[in-house]
Amino acid sequence: MIVITNPTAIVNEIDTIHALFENGLELLHIRKPDFTVAEMVAFVNSIGLDFRYKLVLHSHPQLADELGVSRLHFTEKSREIINLETLYFYNQKGFRLSTSTHSIEDFNKLNAIFEYAFLSPVFPSISKVGHQSNIDLFEAIKYRTNFATQLVGLGGISPKNSKTTIAQGFDKVAVLGAIWNNANPIENFKLCQ
Repeated sequence: MIVITNPTAIVNEIDTIHALFENGLELLHIRKPDFTVAEMVAFVNSIGLDFRYKLVLHSHPQLADELGVSRLHFTEKSREIINLETLYFYNQKGFRLSTSTHSIEDFNKLNAIFEYAFLSPVFPSISKVGHQSNIDLFEAIKYRTNFATQLVGLGGISPKNSKTTIAQGFDKVAVLGAIWNNANPIENFKLCQ
């Protein structure tokens, strides 16, 4: 299971992140779009070295070497802007890459350079009120042709539907609102597992 940080600060966020890792969190995507370089460095350093290999940067990829982070995520928008040579450069340097998609057609077009990609929203979003897909993604993924990239369901994933999402054909799930918009994030994480 993958957890994405809340874009804005959360009370006791670093303690919660440590507890998530201690309870089996596979990967933590650091999605803090408004962070400056200094804020990103401070945030990653506050998580500490023990879990550095489980961190994925959504911004400031130039910091990855300095911070000892080996995973980079490119949003759909950034993937459209960045040239393929740069992605290959990161890949050849040993970085593991992921990205975001919002249709099975876009997912199927992905280059095998991406280890996995989010496909969202599977269900109405917990963290973005009113954000939902206008198509049935469970039906759409029947047309999956890209099996070189893992398919990760995102959007509205909760303890009630995480197993269903996997059973319907997604390789993994990612959560955001089910963790950060919950009074008991660790218990909710365990239930999602």
